Parts: sequence; structure tokens; C-alpha cells
Amino acid sequence: MSSPFPDTVPLTRPRDDELDLHGVTHPGLVRTSNQDQFLLCTVHPQVVVHGTSLANSAALALRGERVATIMLVADGVGGSADGSEASRLATVAITEHFASAMHCWHAAGSAGEDEFTATLLDGAIEAHRRVREQAVQQLDGRKMATTLSVGIVVWPWLYVLQVGDSRCYHYQDGTLRQVTRDQTLAQEMIDRGALTPERAHNSPLHHVLSSAIGAEDAMPVISRVDVQQRGCIVMLCSDGLTKHVNDDEIAAACATMTSARQLCESLLGLVLERGGSDNVTIVVGRALP
Repeated sequence: MSSPFPDTVPLTRPRDDELDLHGVTHPGLVRTSNQDQFLLCTVHPQVVVHGTSLANSAALALRGERVATIMLVADGVGGSADGSEASRLATVAITEHFASAMHCWHAAGSAGEDEFTATLLDGAIEAHRRVREQAVQQLDGRKMATTLSVGIVVWPWLYVLQVGDSRCYHYQDGTLRQVTRDQTLAQEMIDRGALTPERAHNSPLHHVLSSAIGAEDAMPVISRVDVQQRGCIVMLCSDGLTKHVNDDEIAAACATMTSARQLCESLLGLVLERGGSDNVTIVVGRALP
């Protein structure tokens, strides 16, 4: 089967020391605990020596060229310890799944891309299975759930795997684009024309999820974005950010950023200045110009 995405000619891939990555998470000013999780990591093939007659075996413990960069945000649902456990389980499950599927990385951006995207979907399904299984074993039938947004850069593409309403943004040439679509009841009503985006923001359905890891329905969606242009910004965040900071303000912060850390801390500062009503997590990545 042919790839559903158009081909493009990649530019020079950034070296590891040209990646600018940072993440922050904060409980906010109202919640007593933080149910969010985030992860930033790079994937490399590696030689691990378990035995040798050579005197300097450390020289053989080689790490290969970076295969992928992973950015993840999970926002536990419900503001309870159950939400915290759900986001933790989903983060661990998706990381272990990707680690066990090293073969899939080489299919990204190629004619075999369907294999790669199927592996991403399998990761979301495995996270969903683990969270539901844990709920059955430990919660006496109570449900626990989490959002899950994962950005996987296999140069020159960013693949975004999303379940729930934690968002992924892409900023390039002065334009901010929301890559993901919120999986909420309010967004479904917008799509049907029953609610305007302006009214949806204040609707009680704005944060009612129609899909989540561990809930009755988990409907993972995959998007793909070209990120080969140096300096473009990828940001993942929980809704603790977007409750207080709108897209225009996020775009303005991206336009003046000096580093991934500075952008994370600047946006977090805005959230806290405005009341910090929820846990907030922000993860930013870019290839340095």
C-alpha cells in the first residue's frame, strides 16, 4: 500500500547537540497534586558489551546515530490519584512499546510508512490496555483515564499520536498551527455546526473528553508535519496551559523565544499569573537555526 503522505526532499538532519529540548510541569495554584506526566528522549541503536577478552571494552559500548526524538505529554483525568496513575502507566507503556519496536523507525518516511504508523497506533492501544487492566485489578471497577499526546520526530517528519485534548502545536515563519484536534464533546458539536468556537471555550462540555486512554473509548489519531526547516518549533501541552493562554499569545511567545527552556518558563509564568487553575505541562523542541 502506498503512503498516504506526500514525499519531500530532506535537508541536513540536525546533530544531537543542535537539538533544543525542554519540558516543565507544575501542579498550578489550585490543585494539591500534579496528575500530568511528560517525557523527552532520543532513540539510538546501541552496542552493549556483556563480555569480552579485550582490555578496553568500554570503547566498544557505542551509541549509534539518533534515530528519533520523542516528546510526550499525558494529563491524568479527574484530578485524583487514579488520574496520576493512569498518566504514569500510559507514559511507561508507550516508551516500552517504542523501545521494543526498533525495526519500525526505518519505515518512517518511506514506502513502508504504513508499518510505522501501525506501530504508533499499537502503542496507544497497549497504553489503553494497561490502564484499563490496572483499573480492574486495583480500583474495584472504577475507571481511570488519561490524555496522551506524543510527538515523534524521525527526520524530516514529525508524527503526532493523540488521544484526548492535550495539544500539539507547530510554529514556523510567524504562523502557529494546532496540529491536533481536541477530542472533546464541545469540539464534536463545533464540527456538527451546533456550537461556535467562541461559545465552546466557555461551554461546560469544553473539557469533557470523547476519547481518552483508559476510558470507554480511545480513538488514537496520527498526523504528520514536515519539520525540516531549522528553527521551527514543536510544542506539546496539557490543557492547563490553554485554559489561561490563547493561541495568539502562544504565537507571540514563540516569535520572541530565546530557548526551549525560556519559552516553557515564560508560558508557565503566564498561567500562574492568571490563577493556574489546573496542572500545566509544556514540552518544547526545535532544531537550532
